[in-house]
Amino acid sequence: MTAAAETVPGAAAPAAPPPVLGRVRRRTVAAFLAPAVIALLAVGIVPLIYAVWRSLYDFNLTRVARTRFVGLDNYATVLTDPTFWAAMRRTAFLFVTAVPVQIALGLLIALLLHRPGLGMAKALTRLALVLPMATTYAVVGLLAQVTMNQRYGVFNQMLGWVGLGPVNILGNPQNAFWAVVFWDVWQWTPFVALVLLAGLSTVPPEVEEAARLETRSHWTILRHVQLPFLIPSLVAVLILRTADTLKLFDMVFTMTRGGPGNATEFIAILIERTGNRQFNIGMASAQAIVLLVITIVLARLYVRLFYRET
Repeated sequence: MTAAAETVPGAAAPAAPPPVLGRVRRRTVAAFLAPAVIALLAVGIVPLIYAVWRSLYDFNLTRVARTRFVGLDNYATVLTDPTFWAAMRRTAFLFVTAVPVQIALGLLIALLLHRPGLGMAKALTRLALVLPMATTYAVVGLLAQVTMNQRYGVFNQMLGWVGLGPVNILGNPQNAFWAVVFWDVWQWTPFVALVLLAGLSTVPPEVEEAARLETRSHWTILRHVQLPFLIPSLVAVLILRTADTLKLFDMVFTMTRGGPGNATEFIAILIERTGNRQFNIGMASAQAIVLLVITIVLARLYVRLFYRET
């Protein structure tokens, strides 16, 4: 049955908005969207286009006059560069050691805060959880330097209280890597906890209450009742933490500058060294674009894994 046939006999058809009013609405929408579109172009699209363009050139700041178009040669060099893949392996190892711990601890905190009857304690705990993630990466790196200094750091002073000698943390390659893992977990576990707590708030209370009447097993309730509602939050956490780990720079640079040796030279540190210390802007741009493609592929894999897309 058509719309005309469904119209009540004798009722007047709704009048179309005047053309002038339609133009005013379109202009209003455009005015509200313009700042966001301009900001996106300025900080996202334009720099990305510029990076792609520079990645096609042999562009070094020490010999700008000899800049030449090389096509995909920079990408071929990056994909066959053992230094690039060594940095990617270190970054991947950082991810698989830090992020699962963040998710496990964050889920535990979220489940504890999700319990009924906490009242003001829940609000104060949420406020406290914001503080580490509100601290900038560079400040966290400086905090790590101060607390883990071999001579006057708080960590070594605490070891001295139990009769253990000072430990060279940031000057030892193995220790420096695990120090980065520790501070990354410290900073971003609260973020994971807050996101998962928001996911738990979407579970219907009556469903949870019925499940608690059926079983006392917290694991059963988590697996069969709460976890299905946590899937979107877990996907968001994985995508955001993957992107953050792949571009981790500020904290590591202020802590170790990628050292000692290359123990903490993650992929973002390598890109910075290539561009800012070796002045090879073309190669650094190619490395950054390859990193962007890897991030997009991983994000897509997470979505397919959790939502079983075909």
